[in-house]
Formats: sequence, C-alpha cells, structure tokens
Amino acid sequence: MQQENLERDNGRSEVQSSSQPAARPQYKAEKRYIYRFVKRTFDIISSGLVLIVFSWLFIIIAVVVKFSDGGKIIYKHERMGKNGKHIHISKFRSMKPGADKLEKMLTPEQLEQYKREFKVDGDPRITKVGKFLRKTSLDELPQIWDIFCGRISVVGPRPLMEDEVRDKYGADAAKLLSVKPGMIGWWAANGRSNVTYESGERQALELYYVDHCSIWMDIKIMFKSIISVFRGDGAK
Repeated sequence: MQQENLERDNGRSEVQSSSQPAARPQYKAEKRYIYRFVKRTFDIISSGLVLIVFSWLFIIIAVVVKFSDGGKIIYKHERMGKNGKHIHISKFRSMKPGADKLEKMLTPEQLEQYKREFKVDGDPRITKVGKFLRKTSLDELPQIWDIFCGRISVVGPRPLMEDEVRDKYGADAAKLLSVKPGMIGWWAANGRSNVTYESGERQALELYYVDHCSIWMDIKIMFKSIISVFRGDGAK
C-alpha cells in the first residue's frame, strides 16, 4: 500500500512538473548587475547634461516644426520596452498630419515595402523639415527625456512596435526584449536603413548586441554612431 501511494505521488509530481511552463532563460545582460548599474548611471548623467546644455536647440527645433505646417511638435509612438513592457517614445514630428493613414498616403508598392521593412524609401509622408531632421537624426532628440526617465537607454536595440517584434524576431523576441532598447545601437551604427529585415542582417546585428553587450561595446557604438550621423550613413 505504501509503495502504491509512493508511486501515485511520484506520478502526480511528474504530471505537475510537466505542466509547468519552461523557465525563461536568463540572458547575458540580465546577469551583469555592475554593467547595468554603470549603464543606468551613465544614462541619467549624460541625458541630464544634454537636456540642460542643449535646451536652446530643443526650443529652436520645436518652433520650426510648429510653424512648418501648424501640426503637433512631438510625436509619440507605442513601442516594446524591456521584457515586453509597453512604452511610449518621443520624437520631433517629421511626418505630415494623418501619416498613420497608410492606405491613403502610400502607393500599393510603398505599402508593400512598409509591410516588409516597416519603412519606405522616399516616404511621401515626410515633411521638408522632417527630411532634414531625419538626415541629421535631430528628430530623435526628445528621446533624451525618455532616457532620463528610464524608458530607454543611450545604447541598445532599436525600440520596435509589437507587430514588428513578433513578425521579424519570432522565437528570438524574448531575447531581443531582454535588454532595454536604446536611442542608438549596433544595427543603427552599422548601416541603419541600408541593412534590412528581408536580408536578415538587421535581426542578426540587434541580437549580436544582446549576446555581446558590454561597456566597451557601448562606447564603440557611440563613436560609430557619431561618425555615421556626420556622414549621413543610412539615414532616411
């Protein structure tokens, strides 16, 4: 009888353990507490200084965007943050009002490209001021506030839309979202718009960062990004 009860209990334990969801793997960046502390400290100090020193530039760009067509100055978009948390990131608006109505503003060919790459070559929705802001990456300056608040980091994978994460990363989505997204990253520093989803290079670059992130790599990305901005590499 005791043997039967023991076998029954063991069988019940096996069923219960098999019904439990598999534990989520812990990725490199999540284990490196000192690295994360140093990175967050740098984010706060650097973003705080930029907000103070370049406040005049924020004001000038805001005035230019407002008077260009009378639309909103700041555009906020929902993206996926660390561990899948929904966040809103900010940019100086570079598109015409109603740009979210894709079917009305894009040709069938452009719409197909957008569905494939989540961007469009020669996007007709972009304003004249917006073209300059994007070329110089000045449209992303409001993200400095997002960095200061902790929604994103200075360096990390590009913050993406939920559909984009699901469609383009699939089984690697959790891995991508295991680190905080960033204003600049390994993909952006290595070709940006010239490196596509269709080729698989973009996903490979972003996941490479997750596997190899370090203080040295973050510094390397910052220098490469500064050079890319001055050259205008891949900016659209």
